[in-house]
Amino acid sequence: MSRYISTLEAFVKLGSFLRDFCENHNDNTSDKYNKLKDILIRAEQQNGWFTYENLIFSLEQWANQLTNKNLTDWVSNYSIDHEKPPKVVGIVMAGNIPMVGFHDFLCVLLTGNKVLAKLSSNDTVLLPFLADCLMQYEPSLADKIQFVEGKFEHFDAVIATGSNNTSRYFEYYFGKKPNIIRKNRNAIAIITGEESDDELQALGGDIFKYFGLGCRNVSKIYVPSNYDFNQFFNAIFKYQDIIHQNKYANNYDYNKAVYLMSEFKILDNGFLILKEDSSFASPIASLFYEQYDSAKTLRQQLKERKEDIQCIVSKGMFAEEVAFGETQKPKLSDYADGMDTLKFLLEL
Repeated sequence: MSRYISTLEAFVKLGSFLRDFCENHNDNTSDKYNKLKDILIRAEQQNGWFTYENLIFSLEQWANQLTNKNLTDWVSNYSIDHEKPPKVVGIVMAGNIPMVGFHDFLCVLLTGNKVLAKLSSNDTVLLPFLADCLMQYEPSLADKIQFVEGKFEHFDAVIATGSNNTSRYFEYYFGKKPNIIRKNRNAIAIITGEESDDELQALGGDIFKYFGLGCRNVSKIYVPSNYDFNQFFNAIFKYQDIIHQNKYANNYDYNKAVYLMSEFKILDNGFLILKEDSSFASPIASLFYEQYDSAKTLRQQLKERKEDIQCIVSKGMFAEEVAFGETQKPKLSDYADGMDTLKFLLEL
């Protein structure tokens, strides 16, 4: 059996385990289930944004993707040289949402390369546990997975994810090596006024899942001129309990106070603040909006700012749009920042 096949099968087994766990974690008390439960509790204790609910949601999304069909269909679009000597690929992982670096981790191993991973200090327990599971399914992976602290050494390429500020640091230190360096991007949504209540409710999931911390979370909406926000507010009311999360509530209170002191015009429903703003990146518990007159003009404006956009939620506006409620359910081929990670790795 080739290295590639055995690695792919290890991820399929991991997907099966995660699927079983998500479906039965409240009832099954086996040692492996209990260990993962403990890991999730530790992850939540380490990072207050990583609620147990959000951790389970993240595991569910990966369980759905890690099937033999999905993985095989995805990699069948590439030519993988199974005899090519492996490269050491450093992965600098962000810690904004659970398992945010797992796709890079998966890509490196499926291409036969070695992972040298630097975890975010906000997310140090879940991925090492999953890596241990993979090594149990396929022992040869033990030589291909290494977690490091401090500086990277002895690597052939780098995939680094961070902010616009950290990207300058990454470019300085890693610029001489083949690299993918990701910066800030945001998801946006376009409302036409013709949406159903169900579609707007689904959009609420795109806004509030992971408390809005992911690059695929909608942080700004475009609405028609003189749009009536009542339908939008009514549709997202089901998410009102988010205000009971202390960290989110603290951000809500702080940002609302800043806006009011600055005499900005805002709309507020008690758990989300809407502010008219041309920027894409809104603070936690806030959502920026901008009005538009012409769909054609808006398309051109967004095309000019595509480097700042992770994905666009709309209905019938763009060829590569994401459906309402689907931003946090990316497919394996939905590469961050539009950069084909597998292609990059196979060309090393």
